[in-house]
Amino acid sequence: MIKKNLTNFFQGHELNAYEYFGAHPAKEGVDFVLYAPHASKISVVGDFNNWDEAVNPMEKDEEGVWIVHVPEAKVGDAYKYRITQSTGRTIDKIDPYAFYSKFRPENDSVVASLDFDGWNDAEWMKKRNKGFDDPISIYEMNIGSWRDKNTRVELEDVLPEQHEDGYFVKYSDIVDELIEHCKKYHFSHVEVMPLSEFPFDGSWGYQVSGFFSVTSRYGNNIELKEFVNRLHEAGIGVIMDFVPVHFVKDEYALAYYDGTPLYEYTNGDDAHSEWGTSYFDLGKETVRSFLMSAANYWIKEYHFDGLRMDAISNAIFWKGNKMRGENKGATDFIKRMNFMLNSEYEGKIMLIAEDSTDFPNVCKSTLDGGLGYDYKWDLGWMNDTLKYLAKDPIYRQWHHNNITFSMAYFYSEKFILPLSHDEVVHGKATIVDKMWGSYEDKFAQARELYTYMFGHPGKKLNFMGNEIGMLREWDEQKGTDWFLRQYPMHAGFEVFFQDLTGIYKNDDAFWYGYDPTNFQWINADDAAHNTFSFMRKGSKNVYVFLINFSTNSYTLQFGVPYKGVYHEVLNTQWSKYNGNLGHNDQRDFKAIRLPLNNQPYRIQALVPAFSAMILKVEKPEEAPKPEEKPEEANTVSTSETE
Repeated sequence: MIKKNLTNFFQGHELNAYEYFGAHPAKEGVDFVLYAPHASKISVVGDFNNWDEAVNPMEKDEEGVWIVHVPEAKVGDAYKYRITQSTGRTIDKIDPYAFYSKFRPENDSVVASLDFDGWNDAEWMKKRNKGFDDPISIYEMNIGSWRDKNTRVELEDVLPEQHEDGYFVKYSDIVDELIEHCKKYHFSHVEVMPLSEFPFDGSWGYQVSGFFSVTSRYGNNIELKEFVNRLHEAGIGVIMDFVPVHFVKDEYALAYYDGTPLYEYTNGDDAHSEWGTSYFDLGKETVRSFLMSAANYWIKEYHFDGLRMDAISNAIFWKGNKMRGENKGATDFIKRMNFMLNSEYEGKIMLIAEDSTDFPNVCKSTLDGGLGYDYKWDLGWMNDTLKYLAKDPIYRQWHHNNITFSMAYFYSEKFILPLSHDEVVHGKATIVDKMWGSYEDKFAQARELYTYMFGHPGKKLNFMGNEIGMLREWDEQKGTDWFLRQYPMHAGFEVFFQDLTGIYKNDDAFWYGYDPTNFQWINADDAAHNTFSFMRKGSKNVYVFLINFSTNSYTLQFGVPYKGVYHEVLNTQWSKYNGNLGHNDQRDFKAIRLPLNNQPYRIQALVPAFSAMILKVEKPEEAPKPEEKPEEANTVSTSETE
């Protein structure tokens, strides 16, 4: 094979290292290329040579790159590298650049081809973008537990040969149903939990062994490409979770690969993570090229529309500890990776940070000193909101700013509001079950929560099961409880979720979430009643949100910007959602010319207990003039207890 110029690789600027390193089918046989500079001897062993290290020894060049061509090797063959490390120890290691692997508990790399002639998503690829001015609603899902293919069995009873018809579904098993599901609930994108190979099911893919290897759980390389292609054909984007911060310590994988810390930090304390994994040394140029190439691999070869990058907090600060200060090697790597990926794809892909820190300028351009992400998860909004709704309503008045605080910092970044898998596991309770009160109260407040979420600026993300009000925590060993839809409370919640997301999708008042003129509080200070009111302003319409997190119903007055009739487009207490209003009649509210809440007009509305209302008014061609004489009104704010 032709020797490649590896200058970019060694300088940490390579996006396509996988095109050279790894196992590549040739006209006859397979070329194997490996970077392991401190090894003293390496052979490739596999099905093609009966795992005999004497048959296919590799040759090492002056840069530490090992190469061999194996005429007998072919696509589908399992293989490993038998490495005599710098310590003198001999061990079999997987290929860091392998495209496929055997099904766990086996871990051999497998020769795979990336050839695929089935792409027909050219129109989608041409039009895709970062979605700043689009109704982005992301459906986070775990492929293996979205639904069952067959009756579930216990993990320890699953044998490798049962893979095809036993525990895990294939991409092709779910894609038709998934497309229909996303359209039903108006999801614009699917976000899949990591699909790179990992040994332990309970890590959900976040403890990776093969960064270029499509996990064997759900299908092969080609089947994953077909899955993405089908979603694109249906007009649905696909984002993948990517883990650039740490890797598994399993002996067969990257740890001390050639007898030295080739991928991890030399200092053992810095290398060890709280998850029992090893941190990548993101200051090493070869590690940077490895990870940037892995990120690019999923975008380029599988047409993913973006990457949500996990645990960025633990890269920004040493081990996620702000007291230890910024990890400059890591933040410089992030800036370089994001800059190069954005340049490569002309700014059309989404780069999303899961970051819980207050580190500034995460979503600012690298050219202006930022980290270069497009979006950041707003974990502060999520924590504050859920904490508020877990409290007895009697005490919520003293925690009113848990709801309002997010808008004090919102415009500092481009935020996604997440109700993700992390919030429905490990004893945290599901979203509905986090709510205070009785069974009925929990659902009523969950409907309020989602109305607030979709009214709040920022893009949206929900984990599978949220859309039907799941009550059982997510378990990767079990499918989603779709049977719940036969029960009235869940069926009503499902209808509510469809209606709400449809309102969100169909009006640009909700899309321009990063323009400060698009959102405005009407009354953010009514702590005594646990009520909140705000506006979303679009090109044609204005929406007024009235939310009552109290057990009491109130007749209240709210300032509004325009004269006219405000039409109720959603009330979370309508009976079709299993609310207690007793009917589904939509009400109209006429604005009168009497200033309130710094607005020229006002309306009066009965806001039921545990309810959220959305009112819509068409914007007039001209805004009201200040010199207009106000209309007389005798309306007085009252409160009523049901």
